[in-house]
Amino acid sequence: MEPIAAPALSMSRSDLVGVVLAAGAGTRLDPLTQLLPKALCPVGNRALVDLALDRLEPTVGSLAVNAHHHGEQLQSHLRDQWAGAVTVSLESDQPLGTAGGIGQLRPWIDGRSVVVVNADGWTPTPLDALLEGWDGQTVRVMVNGGSTFSPSSKIVASTLPWRIVERLDDQPTGLYEVVWRDAFANGELEVVSHDGVFIDCGMPLDYLRANLEAVALAGDSLVAEGAQIDVSAKVASSVIGTGARVFGDVEASVVWPGQVVESGERLIRSIRAGTSVTVGPL
Repeated sequence: MEPIAAPALSMSRSDLVGVVLAAGAGTRLDPLTQLLPKALCPVGNRALVDLALDRLEPTVGSLAVNAHHHGEQLQSHLRDQWAGAVTVSLESDQPLGTAGGIGQLRPWIDGRSVVVVNADGWTPTPLDALLEGWDGQTVRVMVNGGSTFSPSSKIVASTLPWRIVERLDDQPTGLYEVVWRDAFANGELEVVSHDGVFIDCGMPLDYLRANLEAVALAGDSLVAEGAQIDVSAKVASSVIGTGARVFGDVEASVVWPGQVVESGERLIRSIRAGTSVTVGPL
């Protein structure tokens, strides 16, 4: 994927922080989340949380991720992949929700404005439209597929000025309940339309769709370095993780790192995630 250019802002990057919300248990993505926290499930051979951070990095001065479910595993991954460039906010007792998670980060945010994305929301679209001309004083939401806001809107990303953030408690609460709903009712919510591809990877079928979209963008199967594809195997429109070994046929499927597709097997619209975990066909 080409590097994402920084958008035109009416404020400095140093005045902005980016937060990836990644504390959810991912129960709807079971059984995949029995193996990995949802934020570490790979799309196009890159963890969802890394893809979210990739989108934020060109636009903000600092990055943070909140974590609860398998929090130590997520923290270890971020330490290895981002070399200390990402602050991790561990919610040890209970998940704090989308607003409470931001509330716990208030001392770190420290007067700056925030750009918020969910780790499980996959899109190749940069954040230019959300931030174009934004002065850091208003609440904005980028809504997928329309320019109106409702409780059922699919939110691609949001902005939060410090005057809003400083009032958020580190208690289990959601951004809709404590920020977006009132801002909308008072005519203070700015809505930006997103017309590109956006997939909430909350369920296995959606997760597979995101991977197939990544394949479509690449124009061919995505085979990670270190994967072994036998000469007799057929791989089409699929994602093959590092260290995977493929001896059978794989079509429109995802094979996680280190997994094996045996000779005579045929995966179609499936996810091979573990030695005893294959989801599909979907």
